Amino acid sequence: MNFSQGTRGIIRTLAIILSVALPLAISIEAADARVGGGGSSGSRGSRTYSAPPSTTTAPGTAQPMNRTFTQPNNPGMGAPAAGAANRGGFFNRPGMGMLGGLAAGFLGAGLLGMLFGGGLFSGLGGLSSIIGLLLQIALIVIVVRLAMSWWQRRHTPASAYAGAPADGQGGQTSFRSGLSGFGLGSSQPPLEILPADYEAFERLLGQIQAAWSNEDIAKLHTLATPEMVSYFSKDLEENKARNDVNKVSDVKLLQGDLAEAWREGETDYASVAMRFSLVDKTLERSTGRLVAGSETPIEVTEVWTFARRRGTDWELSAIQQTS
Repeated sequence: MNFSQGTRGIIRTLAIILSVALPLAISIEAADARVGGGGSSGSRGSRTYSAPPSTTTAPGTAQPMNRTFTQPNNPGMGAPAAGAANRGGFFNRPGMGMLGGLAAGFLGAGLLGMLFGGGLFSGLGGLSSIIGLLLQIALIVIVVRLAMSWWQRRHTPASAYAGAPADGQGGQTSFRSGLSGFGLGSSQPPLEILPADYEAFERLLGQIQAAWSNEDIAKLHTLATPEMVSYFSKDLEENKARNDVNKVSDVKLLQGDLAEAWREGETDYASVAMRFSLVDKTLERSTGRLVAGSETPIEVTEVWTFARRRGTDWELSAIQQTS
């Protein structure tokens, strides 16, 4: 198949555009600037790689962690292994290492092949290279989605017990109080989440968002685990490097319920789904000019996991987005 010099130039230009645009599209993450950056971060002890059970508030599946210190088969709240806290891209999901590497490699090979006259269908010319590249992308997306779905199904535990909301119970919160969670396979007594605990969760939701807006790292250390504070600190430093400041205000819990609660050794865990509204805006640090977000409140549904050791207060241990 022969093409004129002008046609080959157009094809080469398209290849260059794709080679720049596709990696950006693949690695792009949620544009939310609120605490946690709209991603899934943190640790849930031995259940870090297991999706919390769905709830009335969050009927979908919680997204897997793309930033965590916990390694597979190595639960706990300890120090991170080297490289453990990397932010995950499209092909960098828990359990997707080899498949993600192959997918990214095939995609990169297709782009480079097209730039240099090759590709999956290298013998058929530039136009066929484009078609071949598109087919590669479609195939990769299908395979990755199927593999991720399989991984989540394989690692989702049986739902922890959660009784129905008790009529007339609960504190002055929007949580469905009166729920209890049992640790799977645990010989310890069931972990009961009381109205006072729900009040603590709602209070932490507001306090953490406020400390984030004030860039108060010292305050965040009293509200979240060291792992979560490390992520918050990194995100705040990135905002400063861009001359931005994120301001979150008018945080209001609209609905919440317990996904699961359990005990591991001396540490209690509670994963709760929360739907809340907030004003999320990013300002230029030097001028106060609005660069993202708005004054209009938005609604967000996330699964927050809280942890406490015996005799201490609850701390934020993880944030997961919901699908």
